Amino acid sequence: MFEFAGLEHGGRVRQAATAYQIPLEQWLDLSTGINPIAWPVPEIDPQLWQRLPEEQDGLLEVAADYYGCRQLLPVAGSQVAIQWLPRLRSSCRVGVLTPGYSEHAHCWRQEGHQVQELDLAGLEAAIDQLDVVVIARPNNPDGLMISLETLQQWQAQLAERGGWLVIDEAFIDATPEQSLLSEPLAEGLIVMRSLGKFFGLAGARIGFLFAEKKLLQQLQAALGPWSLNNPARWLAMQALKDKVWQQQTRERLILDTERLQKLLTEYGLEPATGATLFQLVRTPKAAVIFDRLASQGVLVRIIRPISSLRFGLPGSEADWQKLEKALSNC
Repeated sequence: MFEFAGLEHGGRVRQAATAYQIPLEQWLDLSTGINPIAWPVPEIDPQLWQRLPEEQDGLLEVAADYYGCRQLLPVAGSQVAIQWLPRLRSSCRVGVLTPGYSEHAHCWRQEGHQVQELDLAGLEAAIDQLDVVVIARPNNPDGLMISLETLQQWQAQLAERGGWLVIDEAFIDATPEQSLLSEPLAEGLIVMRSLGKFFGLAGARIGFLFAEKKLLQQLQAALGPWSLNNPARWLAMQALKDKVWQQQTRERLILDTERLQKLLTEYGLEPATGATLFQLVRTPKAAVIFDRLASQGVLVRIIRPISSLRFGLPGSEADWQKLEKALSNC
């Protein structure tokens, strides 16, 4: 089995194609958790490529309507916020939910913070000794949804000493009623959202950070002008306004999730947990199954520390059939 260089992420299908000597176009990439049936991008006016972005283009108003919160800053994907937030605090004690998206702990550690990677019980036990708590909700890769009541308690405790509760809501658009975003935003609460997962627009690098006005101003000053390019701003407005597509997609994702759960279970890989866009299978044979699937041109995400595989959703019927055939040969 081939090894990825650096921090592990989904979507490295080119590396897999080289390692397994299978042409790129023959791969089924289920490693990212990105909606395989993305919001349909219309033709883009060529003039959008020629003009500098303008803050008065209506994006802030459209985004505020979709997310239900006006305390926001557009950024080039959540990754920008993940990298910059640690730079806006002096050295402090940070608790990061594990297992989780590896960039969170990595970026805080890179900026000299004292980082502890903790499970839910560990976070609950350490909350009084932490200045910042970072979680994804639903969590990636296991789909854990920490209760709103628990998070509100943590936010209040952290805010009393000037701390932050940082929530990565990259996968929550399928169930927006469970978001922590509200008006007004609670003190010390920072929320990240993006159009990469649910909308399937990961390549456009479109995201939003929600926080108190002072923090947004600090981040905007650090990023400088034009943090989000003009075509991306326009795309975001169109996608966020498309209520019909959003509702139809939420309904479809529920059905596709059930189908994936049933398919995996049929081949002895019953999911332990998951979210709307992915399912997590815990198995001592994770590395072996990963290799067998990859040798057939199916790329899933392996999470070695917990010996698990994360399966994203297939898109077309041909993709579903390819996955089933590969599973039958495992």
